[in-house]
Amino acid sequence: MRIPVLLWLSLTLGLLSCGNSQSSMGEPSVEVTADAEVGGDAAMMAPPPPPMAPSAVEAKAYESADQPAAGQAASAAPAVNRKLVYHATVRMKVADLARANQRMDSLTRAVGAFVEGASEEREDGEWRHEMKIRVAPARFQALLAGLGRFGTVESKQLSTDDVTAQHADITARLASKRALEQRYLELLKKANKVSDLLEIEQKVGEIREEIEATQSRLRALNDEVAYSTITLTYYQELSQRRPDAPVLSFGSRLLESFYGGWELLTDLVLGFVAAWPLLLLAAAVLAGWRAWRRRRAQSLK
Repeated sequence: MRIPVLLWLSLTLGLLSCGNSQSSMGEPSVEVTADAEVGGDAAMMAPPPPPMAPSAVEAKAYESADQPAAGQAASAAPAVNRKLVYHATVRMKVADLARANQRMDSLTRAVGAFVEGASEEREDGEWRHEMKIRVAPARFQALLAGLGRFGTVESKQLSTDDVTAQHADITARLASKRALEQRYLELLKKANKVSDLLEIEQKVGEIREEIEATQSRLRALNDEVAYSTITLTYYQELSQRRPDAPVLSFGSRLLESFYGGWELLTDLVLGFVAAWPLLLLAAAVLAGWRAWRRRRAQSLK
């Protein structure tokens, strides 16, 4: 009976030892897998390596590649704000000039324009009105379109002047003159001699005059840019009545005939006096002909 019990015990111990060995062999594999997973997570969480510095050839290539892009960016940049001056000269014929004046006043007020100068006259069978209108460039075309409803446009001339370069030049000159004035003023504070003070004050006065003249030119140019100019002339034809022929009396007609005869006589006398060379030539021909006839008559006898 002991032998089966011993065999059963030995088998039980063998099975337990085999289970322990399998469990001990499985644990290292779990540890390795865990280590691998930890290493993978660390690799994913690690920062990327810094970029390698490009070589000289690559740098030149980058520069050559960036140059067209810079040019494209420069070309894609917005254009400089242009300074444009608009002018228009319009001549038109209207049926009623007084009504056209009223409608013109309403139109200028509607578009926010103002009349800088106006004149009106009657001459050569026309009742003519001339005016110079200043209007903002945004309303320039609207005002021109509104003029066509007043009458018949006989002529229209449009022109545009680009004064951007001129405006920039005047602005730069003004800035440089102001800077020069500031330098002279600083020298004036440091000057000790009377001669230096007088010379610097003279220079400051000259520069101040130039600054004022430049400011005046800049204001005039800004005014031309801010307000476009339309020179408008519209006229109405005037009917001219022919005067009736006056009724002359007999005495008036007789006196007029007397004066007419006197003028005819004076014209004849003046004509004979003016033709004295012809009269002298005719007298000479007549005298020669008579002399020839006498000689011929004597020879026949």
